[in-house]
Amino acid sequence: MARHALRILYVEDDPRTAAAVSELAASCGDTLVWEENGSAALLRAGMEAFDVIILDRMLGDIDGLTITKRLRESGIGTPILMLSALGRSNDRAEGLDAGADDYMAKPYEPDELMARLRALHRRAAGQEHQAVIIYGAFECHLKARTAFRNNKHLSLSPKEFELFRYFMENAGETVTREMLLRDVWNIDFDPQTNVVDVNIGRLRRKLEEGFDSPALETIWGSGYRILEGV
Repeated sequence: MARHALRILYVEDDPRTAAAVSELAASCGDTLVWEENGSAALLRAGMEAFDVIILDRMLGDIDGLTITKRLRESGIGTPILMLSALGRSNDRAEGLDAGADDYMAKPYEPDELMARLRALHRRAAGQEHQAVIIYGAFECHLKARTAFRNNKHLSLSPKEFELFRYFMENAGETVTREMLLRDVWNIDFDPQTNVVDVNIGRLRRKLEEGFDSPALETIWGSGYRILEGV
């Protein structure tokens, strides 16, 4: 079966870098649309459909973190791969917390960049058949990126939604800290920070506020599990 040709939005303020990536995408049979600044990219992303977005973190007008947050707040769930010369673990965590789906540090291998884009598209396409996940009193609307408990809308940040979705996809199972770092933060090592615990605490408060029964159960020494919330 022929591979789906990607339609990529690339946000990069360096024309030479943009030209090189555009040539790379074309050699793979994909179509790349380049925008030089964040303002234009936000407008384009809101008007046209893309399979994936490559977003440079450091731009002249609006930084990549802000662009990502604005896209997610406006309901645009297109997978985002953030590129940056800032490659430390806390830099990656910031990008993923803002709502990016993947993060690559510069310099990078061209083949890996395209492989990651294809993986992001496969992951997103695999979720299209299931628009809503329901478990007990909870609902997770994947395309709209919204969450509900007993029909009450839960106002979640982009990262809180990613956590909620992961728990819903693994409903009834214990989710370990290592699983969250790997699958939600895309970090395959322990950064020795409390980023998981802090975000779990925030999510728990939002899931439980105004309700009598708990939403998340801490399995001491193992991880966490979402409860039915009824």
